[in-house]
Amino acid sequence: MVWTEKSIVSQRQEFVHLAQQDGANVRALCRQFGISPKTGYKWINRFEASSALAPSLADQSRRPHRSPARSPESTEQAVLTLRRAHPAWGGRKIAAVLAQRDAFLV
Repeated sequence: MVWTEKSIVSQRQEFVHLAQQDGANVRALCRQFGISPKTGYKWINRFEASSALAPSLADQSRRPHRSPARSPESTEQAVLTLRRAHPAWGGRKIAAVLAQRDAFLV
């Protein structure tokens, strides 16, 4: 017997196609596909919100779009310079030295 392999995107496309048919029971389809109803509705909503078929159903990065708490580049460079010069120093020591210089707010 030959096994056919399906990509995750094609399985998601099949799920959304079946879920969008008239009279479709989404919860039953979720059980059939082995996913939770929350995940099933997520795929349906993501597909409906997107105009392109495949990219909307592909895995998406969990990385944040922006990092508001990120340190300025100058602070990062100062920390890295101190770390290279004194590899045994920890974060508290480096923060104290930078605070003494009054050049950076740590």
